[in-house]
Amino acid sequence: MNKIFLVIQREFMSRVKKKSFLLATILVPLLFPAIIGGMVYLAIENEKNKEVEVIHVLDESGILTFEDTESYDYQMVDGPLDSAKARFSTSSDFALIYIPKLDIDDPEGIKFYAHTSPGINLIGGFEGKIERQIRDVKLTRSGLNEEQLESLKTYVSIESFNLSETGDEKKSDSGVTFGIGYVMGFMIYIFLFAYGAQVMQGVIEEKNSKIVEVIVSTVRPFHMMIGKVIGVASVGIAQVVIWMVLISVISFAGMAAFGLSMDPAETAQMMQSTNEGASAIQSNEEIQKALTLVNDIPITKIVSLFVFFFLGGYLLYGALFAAVGSAVDTPADAQQFMMPIMMPILVALMGLMMFVFPDPHGTVSFWLSIIPFTSPIVMMGRIGFGVPAWEIALSMALLIVGFIFTLWLAGRIYRIGILMHGAKVNYKVLAKWLMQKN
Repeated sequence: MNKIFLVIQREFMSRVKKKSFLLATILVPLLFPAIIGGMVYLAIENEKNKEVEVIHVLDESGILTFEDTESYDYQMVDGPLDSAKARFSTSSDFALIYIPKLDIDDPEGIKFYAHTSPGINLIGGFEGKIERQIRDVKLTRSGLNEEQLESLKTYVSIESFNLSETGDEKKSDSGVTFGIGYVMGFMIYIFLFAYGAQVMQGVIEEKNSKIVEVIVSTVRPFHMMIGKVIGVASVGIAQVVIWMVLISVISFAGMAAFGLSMDPAETAQMMQSTNEGASAIQSNEEIQKALTLVNDIPITKIVSLFVFFFLGGYLLYGALFAAVGSAVDTPADAQQFMMPIMMPILVALMGLMMFVFPDPHGTVSFWLSIIPFTSPIVMMGRIGFGVPAWEIALSMALLIVGFIFTLWLAGRIYRIGILMHGAKVNYKVLAKWLMQKN
């Protein structure tokens, strides 16, 4: 056990002392807000500096109107479509919209011409503009006005609650649980790849530098593999903890700078004091509801489960990455063995979107969150939807069994592969190493 600890200590210290680790640990919590802020700033500046685009409009229907905006200058044109297209093709203007005589019950034949392919949002915006005008024409012909139509509309808002066996109710929100599940599941997905690849790369480097031949003279290969896997995992945990602390500090500092509070009542009162009117009050109520939902999130439970499933998933896959690293001489040789390892991870990520979020308590979601190879990602995606305690316990127990099995499996490959050089390794050779007794 002491030798395993020494290997863990060596792996941990050799990585945390690197400048790349320090830079990534400090910059990542600052980098993402900076990127988001920069993109928002660029979007705003892009809108400010955007030139007014000229759009030709050939309207044969006579029922639509196009008013100039800050972005578009509409110029009505006459004549047949071929002439309008000829004039537009020789100009540097942005687009030509052709509207034939329309049957308002079935408006077809509207065309949009441009020198380059337009974006989806652009076409969608013009479609919405024309649809609203046709709707207004229908209203006029039916004898109804806008006020009468609005009075017929009824808006229904369903509040979601989780009801316990004791009768206690707790407000829930599918959007919040979706966000928690996706972020946690995706983070584990990224960490499995990032730190698993570090284990594989470290094994390959030590194998090629012949350092491992010196180490195995005093440490058994299986113990060395366990130490390496756990050592890199400890680096990941340390990095995640530092990120959480930094993000929390930055969040509280940012909220304090803007005069916000994590208490929903105080925040709503502050917002209401700085705004006037019914719309402001409604907005403040929505803010209070959102902050209440955030405060009701069981942070301790989620973080604890995240750490467990991160460690369990990492140990399971880290051992397999170490086995692959021991069997090959270069990262290029490892590619043939990576697909079987990557497939369950990709299945888990796709399972989040295809099964968990539409139906978090369905049969497929249940089994994906129980099977050890997919449970680290999928179970974290289900946590926010109120998973029964026995399902979480079963998933955790099977994950422990799973990474013990993969450690044993990888150890049988590692003990032989780590000392093999220049050998052509395939799946048949790996199977032979697994069956070999000594």
